[in-house]
Amino acid sequence: MSNEYIFFDAALRDRFVGFLAACGIPNELRADAMEGFVVALADDLDDEIEETIEDEYTTLMEAQRDLVEAADGDQALALMAVAITLPDGQPGVVRIPARHARRLFAHFSVEEVHELVAAIAQSVANPVAGPLCQRDYPAP
Repeated sequence: MSNEYIFFDAALRDRFVGFLAACGIPNELRADAMEGFVVALADDLDDEIEETIEDEYTTLMEAQRDLVEAADGDQALALMAVAITLPDGQPGVVRIPARHARRLFAHFSVEEVHELVAAIAQSVANPVAGPLCQRDYPAP
């Protein structure tokens, strides 16, 4: 299993696991080393199924964002996670302090945040030396 999805809220995790069960998709559940829960899926899923799973995960991440925005004091989460695919095709998760995530989600859609984080991960994984004005960069 290598497709991994992280959740910080048990109810959202359970909703995702229930969705997977209803679709007949096996999964493994474990606690995340830092905080939250990881749901792992096989990496050989059909593209259409993966797209359906990603749509559901996006919906749940929007709900997670709403929970983070609404939380105060002791109820506030310390981290949010953005699932990405690394340049080598491996799935990954970027953890963002909740105070920054709240600001990102206040100004950008879930899709835009994912694009931004993926672009940063791409840049870190494949650094380019030299000044920006002398480099050709691929369009996102």
